[in-house]
Amino acid sequence: MTKKQQNIINSALKLFAKNGFDSTSTNIIAKDAGVSEGLIFRHFGNKEGLLDAIIQAGLEKAHEYFALVMMEEDPSNRIRKALSLPFIVEKEEYNFWRLTYTLKWQRRAYEDAAFDAFEESMIDAFTQLEYKDPISEAKLIEVFIDGIATELLLKDGQNSAPLLNAILIKYKLNN
Repeated sequence: MTKKQQNIINSALKLFAKNGFDSTSTNIIAKDAGVSEGLIFRHFGNKEGLLDAIIQAGLEKAHEYFALVMMEEDPSNRIRKALSLPFIVEKEEYNFWRLTYTLKWQRRAYEDAAFDAFEESMIDAFTQLEYKDPISEAKLIEVFIDGIATELLLKDGQNSAPLLNAILIKYKLNN
């Protein structure tokens, strides 16, 4: 990827996360990136193509995070690692995650296929730990992760550690 392409992606990500996808024009992105609008179309086809490039790069990173959790054999540690995911995300990645959450609400879409294996891994962990309803527990972990991530993203990572500690205590994982 060229420096100009990376500048376009960085500008688009920042502006999409801040203003929303639908409210951000390619003209504004081009000005922010210091390139011509035509260059955006040449490299990405259109605004949707640009969004797809951003989402693809972010999903690859999400898969890396999920792999860290799913490789854990011990079910308690797997759940602990899952709950800790929002805290290992670098602040430089916050705009991608803000965009993801914005799109989830604006378009009522969520990348379900990318998270199926993660969910199955959580179900397996709760099954191994002999929880009565491992499917609901796995969903609850996803809700906790979403809630913690929202808190971190809205407050730029400030003062959210007590949330993790409270959840770890709830699941008796705080040792």
